[in-house]
Amino acid sequence: MALHLHFGKAEFARRQKAVRAALARLGLDGLLIFKQESMYWLTGYDTSGYVMFQALYFGQDGRTALLTRSPDVRQAEVTSTIQDVRMWVDRQGAEPGKDVRAMLADYGCQGKRIGVEYHAYGLTGQRAKMVDAALEGFCRVEDGSDIVRLIRVVKSPAELAYVRRAGKLADAALELGNRMTVPGADIGRIYGEVNTLIMAGGGDPSSDRWPMTCGANADLVRYHTKHGVVGKNDQVTYELAAPYRHYHAVVMNVALTGKADKRQHDNFRFCREALEGTQSFLKPGRTCGEVYDAHARAFQRSGFKGRILNACGYSVGATFPPSWMEWPMCWSGNPEVLRPGMTLFTHMIAVDEKSGRAVSIGETAIITKTGFERATHAPRELVVN
Repeated sequence: MALHLHFGKAEFARRQKAVRAALARLGLDGLLIFKQESMYWLTGYDTSGYVMFQALYFGQDGRTALLTRSPDVRQAEVTSTIQDVRMWVDRQGAEPGKDVRAMLADYGCQGKRIGVEYHAYGLTGQRAKMVDAALEGFCRVEDGSDIVRLIRVVKSPAELAYVRRAGKLADAALELGNRMTVPGADIGRIYGEVNTLIMAGGGDPSSDRWPMTCGANADLVRYHTKHGVVGKNDQVTYELAAPYRHYHAVVMNVALTGKADKRQHDNFRFCREALEGTQSFLKPGRTCGEVYDAHARAFQRSGFKGRILNACGYSVGATFPPSWMEWPMCWSGNPEVLRPGMTLFTHMIAVDEKSGRAVSIGETAIITKTGFERATHAPRELVVN
Protein backbone atom coordinates (compact mmCIF):
# COMPACT_ATOMS: atom_id res chain seq x y z
CA MET A 1 0.00 0.00 0.00
CA ALA A 2 1.40 3.38 -1.01
CA LEU A 3 2.02 5.50 2.09
CA HIS A 4 3.94 8.39 0.60
CA LEU A 5 1.98 9.74 -2.35
CA HIS A 6 2.24 13.50 -2.71
CA PHE A 7 -0.74 13.85 -5.05
CA GLY A 8 -4.28 12.50 -4.98
CA LYS A 9 -5.66 9.60 -7.03
CA ALA A 10 -7.45 12.00 -9.39
CA GLU A 11 -4.20 13.77 -10.20
CA PHE A 12 -2.41 10.54 -11.12
CA ALA A 13 -5.45 9.38 -13.10
CA ARG A 14 -5.40 12.61 -15.12
CA ARG A 15 -1.71 12.21 -15.90
CA GLN A 16 -2.05 8.58 -16.92
CA LYS A 17 -5.06 9.37 -19.10
CA ALA A 18 -2.99 12.00 -20.94
CA VAL A 19 -0.17 9.52 -21.60
CA ARG A 20 -2.61 6.87 -22.78
CA ALA A 21 -4.07 9.37 -25.24
CA ALA A 22 -0.58 10.26 -26.50
CA LEU A 23 0.25 6.59 -27.04
CA ALA A 24 -2.99 6.12 -28.99
CA ARG A 25 -2.20 9.13 -31.22
CA LEU A 26 1.23 7.70 -31.97
CA GLY A 27 -0.07 4.21 -32.59
CA LEU A 28 1.98 2.75 -29.73
CA ASP A 29 0.79 -0.13 -27.57
CA GLY A 30 2.92 0.80 -24.59
CA LEU A 31 5.91 2.70 -23.30
CA LEU A 32 9.07 1.52 -21.53
CA ILE A 33 10.04 4.28 -19.10
CA PHE A 34 13.58 4.73 -17.81
CA LYS A 35 13.61 8.36 -16.73
CA GLN A 36 13.12 8.69 -12.98
CA GLU A 37 11.29 12.00 -13.42
CA SER A 38 8.69 10.28 -15.63
CA MET A 39 8.22 7.44 -13.14
CA TYR A 40 7.71 9.90 -10.27
CA TRP A 41 5.29 12.06 -12.23
CA LEU A 42 3.25 9.15 -13.60
CA THR A 43 3.07 6.90 -10.52
CA GLY A 44 4.70 8.68 -7.56
CA TYR A 45 7.61 6.18 -7.53
CA ASP A 46 10.38 7.95 -5.62
CA THR A 47 13.89 6.48 -5.50
CA SER A 48 17.56 7.05 -6.20
CA GLY A 49 17.78 3.48 -7.46
CA TYR A 50 17.66 4.58 -11.09
CA VAL A 51 21.45 4.66 -11.04
CA MET A 52 21.12 0.90 -11.45
CA PHE A 53 18.91 -0.80 -14.05
CA GLN A 54 15.14 -0.54 -13.72
CA ALA A 55 12.26 -0.24 -16.19
CA LEU A 56 8.62 0.78 -15.88
CA TYR A 57 6.10 -0.50 -18.41
CA PHE A 58 3.03 1.64 -19.05
CA GLY A 59 0.47 0.19 -21.43
CA GLN A 60 -2.03 2.01 -23.59
CA ASP A 61 -4.65 0.28 -21.45
CA GLY A 62 -3.20 2.00 -18.36
CA ARG A 63 -1.62 -1.06 -16.77
CA THR A 64 1.79 -0.60 -15.15
CA ALA A 65 4.59 -2.95 -14.17
CA LEU A 66 7.99 -2.16 -12.68
CA LEU A 67 11.15 -4.23 -12.98
CA THR A 68 13.71 -3.21 -10.37
CA ARG A 69 16.32 -4.47 -7.90
CA SER A 70 15.64 -5.90 -4.45
CA PRO A 71 16.27 -2.63 -2.49
CA ASP A 72 13.59 -0.85 -4.51
CA VAL A 73 10.77 -3.39 -4.35
CA ARG A 74 9.60 -2.02 -1.00
CA GLN A 75 10.39 1.53 -2.14
CA ALA A 76 7.96 1.15 -5.04
CA GLU A 77 5.28 -0.41 -2.85
CA VAL A 78 5.43 2.48 -0.38
CA THR A 79 5.82 5.45 -2.73
CA SER A 80 3.88 4.58 -5.90
CA THR A 81 0.61 3.50 -7.43
CA ILE A 82 2.32 0.58 -9.23
CA GLN A 83 0.57 -2.73 -8.52
CA ASP A 84 2.95 -5.11 -10.32
CA VAL A 85 6.49 -4.77 -8.92
CA ARG A 86 9.01 -7.33 -10.11
CA MET A 87 12.62 -7.96 -9.16
CA TRP A 88 15.57 -8.86 -11.28
CA VAL A 89 18.33 -10.68 -9.40
CA ASP A 90 21.78 -9.19 -8.96
CA ARG A 91 24.37 -11.75 -9.96
CA GLN A 92 27.40 -12.04 -12.17
CA GLY A 93 26.31 -12.19 -15.79
CA ALA A 94 22.78 -10.95 -15.09
CA GLU A 95 20.88 -9.75 -18.17
CA PRO A 96 17.86 -7.78 -16.93
CA GLY A 97 16.98 -6.94 -20.54
CA LYS A 98 15.63 -10.49 -20.78
CA ASP A 99 13.54 -9.84 -17.67
CA VAL A 100 12.11 -6.78 -19.43
CA ARG A 101 11.13 -8.98 -22.38
CA ALA A 102 9.46 -11.50 -20.06
CA MET A 103 7.53 -8.71 -18.36
CA LEU A 104 6.36 -7.37 -21.72
CA ALA A 105 5.36 -10.86 -22.80
CA ASP A 106 3.11 -11.13 -19.75
CA TYR A 107 1.34 -7.96 -20.93
CA GLY A 108 0.80 -9.25 -24.46
CA CYS A 109 3.43 -7.04 -26.10
CA GLN A 110 4.90 -9.61 -28.48
CA GLY A 111 4.68 -8.24 -32.02
CA LYS A 112 3.41 -4.87 -30.72
CA ARG A 113 4.81 -1.33 -31.11
CA ILE A 114 6.51 -0.15 -27.93
CA GLY A 115 8.01 3.26 -27.26
CA VAL A 116 11.28 3.40 -25.34
CA GLU A 117 12.38 6.35 -23.23
CA TYR A 118 15.97 6.29 -24.46
CA HIS A 119 16.83 9.81 -23.27
CA ALA A 120 17.27 8.97 -19.60
CA TYR A 121 20.17 9.07 -17.17
CA GLY A 122 19.14 5.62 -15.96
CA LEU A 123 19.53 4.10 -19.43
CA THR A 124 23.20 4.28 -20.36
CA GLY A 125 24.37 3.43 -23.86
CA GLN A 126 25.43 -0.01 -22.70
CA ARG A 127 22.05 -0.68 -21.08
CA ALA A 128 20.16 0.59 -24.12
CA LYS A 129 22.05 -1.87 -26.30
CA MET A 130 21.16 -4.64 -23.86
CA VAL A 131 17.45 -3.75 -24.00
CA ASP A 132 17.46 -3.48 -27.80
CA ALA A 133 19.16 -6.86 -28.12
CA ALA A 134 16.65 -8.48 -25.76
CA LEU A 135 13.66 -7.05 -27.66
CA GLU A 136 14.96 -7.68 -31.19
CA GLY A 137 12.47 -9.89 -33.01
CA PHE A 138 10.06 -9.75 -30.07
CA CYS A 139 8.42 -6.37 -30.65
CA ARG A 140 8.92 -3.15 -32.59
CA VAL A 141 10.61 -0.42 -30.59
CA GLU A 142 10.59 3.31 -31.28
CA ASP A 143 12.10 6.30 -29.52
CA GLY A 144 9.49 7.53 -27.07
CA SER A 145 11.72 9.89 -25.10
CA ASP A 146 9.46 12.93 -25.44
CA ILE A 147 6.05 11.37 -24.82
CA VAL A 148 5.88 12.02 -21.07
CA ARG A 149 8.12 15.08 -21.17
CA LEU A 150 5.85 17.02 -23.51
CA ILE A 151 2.90 16.43 -21.17
CA ARG A 152 4.52 17.06 -17.81
CA VAL A 153 6.28 20.25 -18.95
CA VAL A 154 2.93 21.94 -18.22
CA LYS A 155 2.30 21.73 -14.48
CA SER A 156 -1.05 21.23 -12.79
CA PRO A 157 -2.30 23.55 -10.02
CA ALA A 158 -1.16 20.95 -7.47
CA GLU A 159 2.33 20.91 -8.97
CA LEU A 160 2.51 24.70 -9.12
CA ALA A 161 1.73 24.82 -5.40
CA TYR A 162 4.95 22.85 -4.83
CA VAL A 163 6.88 25.14 -7.18
CA ARG A 164 5.72 28.17 -5.19
CA ARG A 165 6.69 26.46 -1.94
CA ALA A 166 10.12 25.73 -3.43
CA GLY A 167 10.37 29.37 -4.52
CA LYS A 168 9.92 30.59 -0.96
CA LEU A 169 12.70 28.28 0.18
CA ALA A 170 14.98 29.49 -2.63
CA ASP A 171 14.33 33.16 -1.79
CA ALA A 172 15.10 32.55 1.89
CA ALA A 173 18.25 30.62 0.97
CA LEU A 174 19.50 33.45 -1.25
CA GLU A 175 18.78 36.05 1.42
CA LEU A 176 20.84 34.02 3.90
CA GLY A 177 23.70 33.53 1.43
CA ASN A 178 23.80 37.23 0.59
CA ARG A 179 23.85 38.13 4.28
CA MET A 180 26.69 35.70 5.02
CA THR A 181 28.84 36.99 2.13
CA VAL A 182 31.36 39.02 4.14
CA PRO A 183 35.18 39.09 4.14
CA GLY A 184 36.59 35.99 5.81
CA ALA A 185 33.47 33.89 5.35
CA ASP A 186 34.12 30.26 4.42
CA ILE A 187 32.18 29.26 1.29
CA GLY A 188 31.76 25.73 2.63
CA ARG A 189 30.07 27.06 5.75
CA ILE A 190 27.74 29.28 3.70
CA TYR A 191 26.89 26.25 1.56
CA GLY A 192 26.10 24.19 4.64
CA GLU A 193 23.96 26.86 6.30
CA VAL A 194 21.96 27.47 3.14
CA ASN A 195 21.37 23.75 2.66
CA THR A 196 20.31 23.40 6.30
CA LEU A 197 17.75 26.18 5.83
CA ILE A 198 16.18 24.40 2.86
CA MET A 199 16.10 20.98 4.50
CA ALA A 200 14.76 22.39 7.78
CA GLY A 201 12.04 24.11 5.77
CA GLY A 202 10.76 20.77 4.48
CA GLY A 203 12.75 20.83 1.23
CA ASP A 204 14.85 18.15 -0.43
CA PRO A 205 18.49 17.90 -1.49
CA SER A 206 19.00 19.67 -4.79
CA SER A 207 19.36 17.61 -7.96
CA ASP A 208 22.74 19.21 -8.64
CA ARG A 209 25.49 20.96 -6.70
CA TRP A 210 25.02 24.72 -6.55
CA PRO A 211 27.66 26.97 -8.08
CA MET A 212 29.07 29.11 -5.26
CA THR A 213 32.32 30.64 -6.43
CA CYS A 214 34.62 33.44 -5.28
CA GLY A 215 38.14 34.84 -5.67
CA ALA A 216 40.03 33.80 -8.78
CA ASN A 217 37.13 31.47 -9.69
CA ALA A 218 34.43 34.12 -9.36
CA ASP A 219 33.51 33.89 -13.06
CA LEU A 220 32.77 30.14 -12.93
CA VAL A 221 29.14 29.05 -13.07
CA ARG A 222 29.68 25.38 -12.18
CA TYR A 223 30.41 23.77 -8.82
CA HIS A 224 33.98 22.70 -8.13
CA THR A 225 35.75 21.26 -5.12
CA LYS A 226 37.89 23.41 -2.76
CA HIS A 227 35.51 26.12 -1.73
CA GLY A 228 37.69 29.05 -0.71
CA VAL A 229 37.25 32.01 1.61
CA VAL A 230 35.57 35.31 0.68
CA GLY A 231 38.15 38.11 0.29
CA LYS A 232 38.00 41.75 1.31
CA ASN A 233 37.20 42.88 -2.23
CA ASP A 234 35.53 39.84 -3.72
CA GLN A 235 32.33 38.43 -5.16
CA VAL A 236 30.28 35.24 -4.78
CA THR A 237 28.01 33.90 -7.49
CA TYR A 238 24.92 32.13 -6.21
CA GLU A 239 22.73 29.87 -8.33
CA LEU A 240 20.50 28.21 -5.77
CA ALA A 241 17.89 25.59 -6.60
CA ALA A 242 15.55 24.71 -3.74
CA PRO A 243 13.40 21.58 -4.21
CA TYR A 244 10.11 20.84 -2.49
CA ARG A 245 8.72 17.36 -3.17
CA HIS A 246 11.44 17.32 -5.87
CA TYR A 247 9.94 20.39 -7.62
CA HIS A 248 12.74 22.91 -8.08
CA ALA A 249 12.71 26.70 -8.08
CA VAL A 250 15.95 28.50 -8.89
CA VAL A 251 17.25 31.97 -8.12
CA MET A 252 20.55 33.56 -9.14
CA ASN A 253 22.47 36.53 -7.85
CA VAL A 254 25.97 37.89 -7.23
CA ALA A 255 27.04 39.34 -3.87
CA LEU A 256 30.13 41.57 -3.55
CA THR A 257 32.37 42.58 -0.68
CA GLY A 258 34.38 45.78 -0.41
CA LYS A 259 33.73 48.42 -3.02
CA ALA A 260 32.07 47.72 -6.35
CA ASP A 261 33.59 49.55 -9.30
CA LYS A 262 31.68 51.25 -12.11
CA ARG A 263 32.10 48.28 -14.44
CA GLN A 264 30.44 45.94 -11.96
CA HIS A 265 27.54 48.34 -11.40
CA ASP A 266 27.14 48.77 -15.18
CA ASN A 267 27.27 45.04 -15.85
CA PHE A 268 24.68 44.36 -13.16
CA ARG A 269 22.43 47.01 -14.68
CA PHE A 270 22.87 45.34 -18.09
CA CYS A 271 21.85 42.00 -16.54
CA ARG A 272 18.84 43.48 -14.77
CA GLU A 273 17.60 45.18 -17.92
CA ALA A 274 18.16 42.00 -19.91
CA LEU A 275 16.17 39.97 -17.37
CA GLU A 276 13.28 42.41 -17.47
CA GLY A 277 13.36 42.48 -21.27
CA THR A 278 13.43 38.71 -21.42
CA GLN A 279 10.58 38.37 -18.94
CA SER A 280 8.41 40.53 -21.19
CA PHE A 281 8.45 37.54 -23.58
CA LEU A 282 7.34 35.07 -20.90
CA LYS A 283 3.77 34.69 -22.07
CA PRO A 284 1.70 32.09 -23.93
CA GLY A 285 2.38 31.91 -27.65
CA ARG A 286 5.99 33.08 -27.46
CA THR A 287 8.79 30.58 -28.08
CA CYS A 288 11.87 29.71 -26.10
CA GLY A 289 13.93 30.95 -29.04
CA GLU A 290 12.25 34.35 -28.82
CA VAL A 291 13.05 34.49 -25.11
CA TYR A 292 16.73 33.96 -25.88
CA ASP A 293 16.73 36.50 -28.69
CA ALA A 294 15.25 39.12 -26.34
CA HIS A 295 18.14 38.42 -23.95
CA ALA A 296 20.74 38.79 -26.71
CA ARG A 297 19.20 42.05 -28.00
CA ALA A 298 19.17 43.54 -24.52
CA PHE A 299 22.89 42.95 -24.09
CA GLN A 300 23.61 44.30 -27.57
CA ARG A 301 21.67 47.49 -26.84
CA SER A 302 23.46 47.96 -23.55
CA GLY A 303 26.88 48.09 -25.18
CA PHE A 304 28.18 45.23 -23.04
CA LYS A 305 31.61 44.22 -24.35
CA GLY A 306 32.07 40.92 -22.54
CA ARG A 307 30.76 37.43 -23.22
CA ILE A 308 27.19 36.18 -22.84
CA LEU A 309 26.17 32.53 -22.84
CA ASN A 310 24.48 30.65 -25.67
CA ALA A 311 21.47 29.81 -23.52
CA CYS A 312 19.65 32.01 -21.02
CA GLY A 313 17.36 29.58 -19.24
CA TYR A 314 15.54 26.29 -19.10
CA SER A 315 12.48 24.51 -17.81
CA VAL A 316 12.40 23.43 -14.17
CA GLY A 317 10.14 21.00 -12.36
CA ALA A 318 10.36 17.71 -10.49
CA THR A 319 13.87 16.43 -11.19
CA PHE A 320 16.40 13.97 -9.80
CA PRO A 321 20.23 14.03 -9.86
CA PRO A 322 22.38 14.74 -11.74
CA SER A 323 20.61 17.92 -12.91
CA TRP A 324 17.70 20.23 -12.11
CA MET A 325 17.71 21.52 -15.71
CA GLU A 326 15.06 20.22 -18.08
CA TRP A 327 14.03 20.72 -21.68
CA PRO A 328 13.12 23.09 -23.24
CA MET A 329 16.24 25.24 -23.14
CA CYS A 330 16.09 28.92 -24.00
CA TRP A 331 18.51 29.23 -26.89
CA SER A 332 18.31 30.75 -30.33
CA GLY A 333 15.89 29.06 -32.70
CA ASN A 334 14.14 26.80 -30.18
CA PRO A 335 10.54 26.57 -31.52
CA GLU A 336 8.99 25.25 -28.29
CA VAL A 337 5.92 27.39 -27.57
CA LEU A 338 5.27 28.66 -24.06
CA ARG A 339 2.00 27.52 -22.50
CA PRO A 340 0.25 28.35 -19.22
CA GLY A 341 1.57 26.16 -16.44
CA MET A 342 5.13 25.92 -17.74
CA THR A 343 7.88 26.92 -15.31
CA LEU A 344 11.07 28.50 -16.62
CA PHE A 345 14.23 29.73 -14.96
CA THR A 346 15.82 32.56 -16.97
CA HIS A 347 19.27 33.85 -16.06
CA MET A 348 21.36 36.74 -17.30
CA ILE A 349 25.11 36.18 -16.93
CA ALA A 350 27.62 38.81 -18.05
CA VAL A 351 31.15 37.40 -18.11
CA ASP A 352 33.83 40.12 -18.01
CA GLU A 353 36.91 38.22 -19.08
CA LYS A 354 39.20 41.25 -18.67
CA SER A 355 38.56 41.42 -14.94
CA GLY A 356 37.83 37.72 -14.44
CA ARG A 357 34.45 38.56 -12.91
CA ALA A 358 30.90 37.61 -13.79
CA VAL A 359 27.72 39.42 -12.83
CA SER A 360 24.39 37.59 -12.86
CA ILE A 361 20.71 37.65 -11.98
CA GLY A 362 18.03 35.02 -12.55
CA GLU A 363 14.52 34.06 -11.47
CA THR A 364 12.02 31.23 -11.88
CA ALA A 365 8.72 32.19 -13.49
CA ILE A 366 5.39 30.44 -13.91
CA ILE A 367 3.73 31.07 -17.27
CA THR A 368 0.14 32.24 -16.71
CA LYS A 369 -2.76 32.79 -19.12
CA THR A 370 -1.71 36.40 -19.71
CA GLY A 371 1.96 36.59 -18.79
CA PHE A 372 4.06 35.28 -15.93
CA GLU A 373 4.26 35.04 -12.15
CA ARG A 374 7.58 35.18 -10.31
CA ALA A 375 8.21 32.09 -8.20
CA THR A 376 11.59 33.41 -7.02
CA HIS A 377 12.78 36.97 -6.51
CA ALA A 378 16.35 38.18 -7.09
CA PRO A 379 17.49 41.57 -5.74
CA ARG A 380 17.15 44.39 -8.26
CA GLU A 381 20.11 46.25 -6.78
CA LEU A 382 23.71 45.02 -6.63
CA VAL A 383 24.41 43.40 -3.25
CA VAL A 384 27.58 44.85 -1.73
CA ASN A 385 28.61 44.02 1.85
